[in-house]
Amino acid sequence: MRILLSGGGTAGHINPALAIAAKIKKEAPDSVIAFVGTPNGMENRLVERAGYPIYHVAVRGFARSFKPKSIVKNIGTAVMAVTSPLKAKKIIREFKPDAVIGTGGYVSWPVLKAAATLGIPTLIHEQNAVVGMTTNMLSKIVDRVLISFEESRGELECDGDKIVLVGNPTNPDIFKVSKETERQKLGIGDTPYLLSYGGSLGAKVINNNVFDIIESGRFKGRIRHTHGVGSYEWSVRKNEIASRGIDKVDGVEVTEYIYDMPSKMSAADLVIARAGAITLAELAILGKPAILIPSPNVTNNHQYKNAKVVSDAGGAVLIEEKDLTPSLLSDKIEELLFDGERLHAMSQNMRKLAITDSEDKIYREIKALLERKK
Repeated sequence: MRILLSGGGTAGHINPALAIAAKIKKEAPDSVIAFVGTPNGMENRLVERAGYPIYHVAVRGFARSFKPKSIVKNIGTAVMAVTSPLKAKKIIREFKPDAVIGTGGYVSWPVLKAAATLGIPTLIHEQNAVVGMTTNMLSKIVDRVLISFEESRGELECDGDKIVLVGNPTNPDIFKVSKETERQKLGIGDTPYLLSYGGSLGAKVINNNVFDIIESGRFKGRIRHTHGVGSYEWSVRKNEIASRGIDKVDGVEVTEYIYDMPSKMSAADLVIARAGAITLAELAILGKPAILIPSPNVTNNHQYKNAKVVSDAGGAVLIEEKDLTPSLLSDKIEELLFDGERLHAMSQNMRKLAITDSEDKIYREIKALLERKK
């Protein structure tokens, strides 16, 4: 198989594409895989690290402003919207893929549009409960629309027969950990264990609240706590962390980045996190009760909708960032972390949302399309 994957902008679009690529290579080792991304996106670093070649198409979103600078930028964006499918066609003719798969981001639009025009089998994967604009536009012309939340089905403006619920591909290490083993490794014992983080770069508002809670000493000696500050936030706040002594509190680990996330997440009794689609998929697979604080700085407020699906199912408590205070957050931690029965019920509810064979489902759809096109 020759497979071309396209997704970019954020890790939430790129990592699912990498997981799909890994599944294809596992099932069909002779497959040839390449990616299409933007020239300066995060996808370049992640895709090259994974060992795949990457082509480039220049494309970006329109600025939602009528300021002179935005108008000038939008003229350039409009030119890209016209030229990018032509560039994508050139890449497709050169690579000669058997199928083209998009996982979101602006770059998926010209690549899948060009592939569909050329009669090549196409699939688009939507990670979030709220269907993105790119996915909705492409849904009308691609062969398969793969969704991760059942709630997305009603938002799509396409033939329902092409929509397939597959879930979100996740880090395969998630399936290799057990709570008891990981707690033994970390030396936690029966002490309640809290894990908190705001993403790989960090979230200022979450850090502000967690720092205040740690400094207050409310849970000192009562819990174990790991907090991931995030690489950007760490770079601008490490002096503050040191001066406040936040990284010196007994039982608290404050770190720039959580490299052993599957281990820490598996060991945790309660997780505080954003509501990105991949995070929620991992929490569901592990059955982790959570306090979700969705980012308000995302397209269509999709993290709120993701979190609402989980909170409505009883797997998490949802706190909007605008309502977040150290007092509210610490009260919720107190309310949940020391209530074993409620944590157990939330864990069961979270597991009901899990799709544990997402990669298998996606691979089956790829194979079925290729068979149909023979």
